[in-house]
Amino acid sequence: MPVPKHILNQIKAIIPPLNGSLHKGQSGRVGVLGGALDYTGAPFFASISALRIGADLSHVICSPTAAGAIKSYSPDLIVHPILREDQTPEQVKPTLDSLLSRLHVLIVGPGLGREDYMIKYAKLALNIAKEQGMYVVLDADALWMIGQDLALIRGYRRAVLTPNVMEFKRLSESVDIDPKIPPEERAMHVSRALGGVTVLQKGPSDIICTNTGEATKEQAQLNKISEGESTEERVVVDIPGGLKRCGGQGDILSGSVGTIMAWGKCFESGAFGDGSIPPSRIPLLAAVGGSMVTRTASRHAFGLHGRGVVTQDMIPEIGRAFAEIFGEGEKGWGAPTGEGKL
Repeated sequence: MPVPKHILNQIKAIIPPLNGSLHKGQSGRVGVLGGALDYTGAPFFASISALRIGADLSHVICSPTAAGAIKSYSPDLIVHPILREDQTPEQVKPTLDSLLSRLHVLIVGPGLGREDYMIKYAKLALNIAKEQGMYVVLDADALWMIGQDLALIRGYRRAVLTPNVMEFKRLSESVDIDPKIPPEERAMHVSRALGGVTVLQKGPSDIICTNTGEATKEQAQLNKISEGESTEERVVVDIPGGLKRCGGQGDILSGSVGTIMAWGKCFESGAFGDGSIPPSRIPLLAAVGGSMVTRTASRHAFGLHGRGVVTQDMIPEIGRAFAEIFGEGEKGWGAPTGEGKL
């Protein structure tokens, strides 16, 4: 079943135009929080895919034990080794608060791990992001983290969760979803149980759901929406992907979804566009667009490398996948060369 045309048109509306009218930063400033001693690949994949899909700047907020490796992977990434085990969240908060204030989206989870000090920093960052009204993507061990404390994310409609099969099972159990509910309907129930958080359930087909109920006055203030606003929407992305599911592909998805959310923030702030897309739709649109690009890139990479495909093979295919879905023009992968800003 193809993604509805009106959804595609709305995604294209929040893609920054390639016409020379924007300056550095107005096509998205993305932050990835994760990366500790044992995990350096995941934050790299999330942050580099953000650049490869079209973000202007990509920051990695990590432990000093991961910073050297991540820096060595690419000079294009801005790496902040501020999550120190020998400091407290209270000591790091001013630096983290200042850093997040310069970003449009925060991706939490790739390479996070479950060490106590990293989880404390992730909780701190998530709370700061909510205070600042940032868009948020939660993946990997950030999903485990919120499963331990659902209040961290419940009711925050500017978030997208990207669980795989096992992560979705644990999340469903943590919000007491009846296992008798048909599998294709569970994501809608999880979204509602979490107060309208958008859920991207990864699988043979990706299921994206937003089910909010009517916003209370407090929820409206938190999410910058109208009191009483409600959404109930489900989109299935069944674009064929590669036939091998390699570790790290979910990080490409997180980076892609996060970048489109960052574009949505730029659109919301008036950097470009006509303001016709309400902020409440940005998470679902970003989840659909990120899913489409990631699955297409996976298919192209598998076509070239077959059984031996690894996540790094997907990175060069992101541009080709984006062009296949959104075209080559000003709102696609490229535009005629003209004078632009430095």
